[in-house]
Amino acid sequence: MSTSSLRNDHNLIEKVLSSMKATVSLLKDGKVIPESILLQTIDFTKNFVDVCHHGKEEETLFPALAQTGMPTKMGPIARMLLEHQITKEIASKIEESSKIYITNGNSEELIHNIEQYIQHVTDHLYKENNRLFMMADARLQSYSDQIDKSLTETEKNKLNELGKTREYYENIVEQLSKDQN
Repeated sequence: MSTSSLRNDHNLIEKVLSSMKATVSLLKDGKVIPESILLQTIDFTKNFVDVCHHGKEEETLFPALAQTGMPTKMGPIARMLLEHQITKEIASKIEESSKIYITNGNSEELIHNIEQYIQHVTDHLYKENNRLFMMADARLQSYSDQIDKSLTETEKNKLNELGKTREYYENIVEQLSKDQN
């Protein structure tokens, strides 16, 4: 399946969203969230989600879909590109509000930004999993091996640029899941 690598990314992202929900709950209860948890979450949202995962979609999947005749200036690809930009902007807001929280303990803006990120990304993943990826798997069926290879190569290149590995991010997800339980 052409989108299996991307679906695997979504599983990791969903686990981080779950830990982010726990973070919001703890913040609302007045609990202190360690800086290390916030930094890992920021690293994951800004680097794994935006650079690696979105890079795989934008540099491999979307161009492949465009080659099958799917428009890029309107429709699903244009919508996903817009949503990727929104995701990036909210992740930056989380980073800024985390700095404020770490400095003075004010969690109001951080809670708002994390909740906004959770809602936006949850909706985005639903659209990709249940619409875009189904279209991609149908349109790219005969190119599945080639697409899978390209997605793997893009991921490797993006992570190399960051000086990180997939295992590094899988470990972050595991650690965040443990820390929130």
